[in-house]
Amino acid sequence: MDKLAEREREKELDKLAAIKKQYLGSKKPKKRVIKPSEKFRFSFDWENTEDTSRHMNSLYKNPHEAQLLFDRGFRAGMDRRDQKKLAAKNKEMREEIRKKEGVKEKPEEAAVQRLKEAAANTYDTFDMRVDKHWSEKKLEEMTERDWRFFREDFNISHEGSKIPRPMRSWSESKLSSELLKGVERGGYKKPSPLQLAAILLGLQQRDVIGIAETGLGKTAAFVWPMLSYISRLPPSEENEAEGPYTVVMAPTRELAQQIEDETMKFAHYLGIKVVPIVGDQSIEEQRFRIRQGCEVVIATPGRLLDCLERRYAVLNQCNYVVLDEADRMIDTGFEHHVVGVLDAMPSSNLKPENEDEELDEKGIYRTTYMFSATMPPAVERLARKYLRNPAVVTIGTAGKATDLISQHVIIMKESEKFPRLQKLLDDLGDKTAIVFVNTKKNADAISKNLDKAGYKVTTLQGGRSQEQREISLDGFRAKRFNVLVATDVAGRGIDIPDVANIINYDMANSIEMYTHHIGRTERAGKTGLATTFLTLHDTDVFFDLKQMLVQSGSPVPPELAKHEASKLKPGTIPDRPPRRNDTVFAH
Repeated sequence: MDKLAEREREKELDKLAAIKKQYLGSKKPKKRVIKPSEKFRFSFDWENTEDTSRHMNSLYKNPHEAQLLFDRGFRAGMDRRDQKKLAAKNKEMREEIRKKEGVKEKPEEAAVQRLKEAAANTYDTFDMRVDKHWSEKKLEEMTERDWRFFREDFNISHEGSKIPRPMRSWSESKLSSELLKGVERGGYKKPSPLQLAAILLGLQQRDVIGIAETGLGKTAAFVWPMLSYISRLPPSEENEAEGPYTVVMAPTRELAQQIEDETMKFAHYLGIKVVPIVGDQSIEEQRFRIRQGCEVVIATPGRLLDCLERRYAVLNQCNYVVLDEADRMIDTGFEHHVVGVLDAMPSSNLKPENEDEELDEKGIYRTTYMFSATMPPAVERLARKYLRNPAVVTIGTAGKATDLISQHVIIMKESEKFPRLQKLLDDLGDKTAIVFVNTKKNADAISKNLDKAGYKVTTLQGGRSQEQREISLDGFRAKRFNVLVATDVAGRGIDIPDVANIINYDMANSIEMYTHHIGRTERAGKTGLATTFLTLHDTDVFFDLKQMLVQSGSPVPPELAKHEASKLKPGTIPDRPPRRNDTVFAH
């Protein structure tokens, strides 16, 4: 009976459910549609079901450190210093345990262990002497890591194959004892970054392209290898009719004179004769000095080519040539003269074009040194034609002003320049300053006005004779004058120490020349100050000047920063708004 009653009750419930469904309807559960992007999305998290560590053996939770190469090796991808400290700690623990247990190390075992440690220390992979600075290490202890830090410290970068590591001090320079004696007496305490990188290249007879900011000892960097090269050759008396052994070319007479003075400091230690060949001097006297015999000729390209064409000089045995300020020589129109001089040199001793071919250490090859602050296309073309597999050494950033120069730019009207110049010179007191202008006429006018105002001023410009220019430079160096008004003649290469301020009365026509102007105040690592008078006529250099000021961290005047010319490089076509925004007026 109970079962029948239960069945009846179930039937009744089913009927009620059917009636409810008929009148109320039923809500079917909808199946959630998963997008393909969500369905196949990669999950970076582990699910709990994927955790297998619950079943791990308890021994695996505390793994024993692998003793690579008997505790002398190192695991990749981990800090080697930490591994070295851990290995030293484990070694000390083992020694303490052995002492407590009374175990003594046999002499044979100790000797073997010392040999293993010495072998590991000589192997670069295991060398972990990172606690010492590279300056505290011997040359044989230096690792690739140390050399990398060394180059970063001196801002040295290089391109080319088979480049030797730079020297770190004069003792590693491989210069002769006579030259080192001259270096010591000349007061060269430490090599400059360029000298560190370039001297050993020159001693190996490598062709070198040096790109460096001003005041880094470029002259000495090529003079010392050049004199070392000459000292290996026979005396010039035996073959003086064949011409000099080396030629140095410079763009200006002043720079050539400066190179001659620097070379003579060291040449007399080796008995080497130096002859300058520059314009505005008697070519007959220069011919006489060349005919007497010399090992080194320092010349401007125009006068040297003139001597070659007149048969006053020959270069039959010249296999060492230096092009100082190569970009300046090209800019001033000396490319034809430089090419003419290089073509007059013998081509029988050129290096092989295949850089993998070994050079004869005792052989004599043409060696070309080229120094330039920038690498314009004309200089690159010259380098490709005459240099073989050159080593390119760059100190700092090419064409960039050094961070040691504090640059101040003042925007003003032309009529405001001279009063502001007088104020700057009054603030300097007895300190020296160079005032750069763009024209000879302006240089003479400003110099005359400053002289009337009572300043001790002299002028250096291309219209003056060589003797007058030398008198001006010597007087400025000797502090008989404290103001030098100059054109671009003094803009590059000329070394005048302790110049307190560079004043660009006229802004240079290019940013490269501006860089060389302000470089006169920062020599041999000293700080300097450069002040530039800017007018609205100098808009062609606004963009490059603004970029240089920003890169060096110098203040940018608001007028310069907001000017339209400083926002676009000259020759750049500004972006035009879409044509759909144009308004068309119907007539």
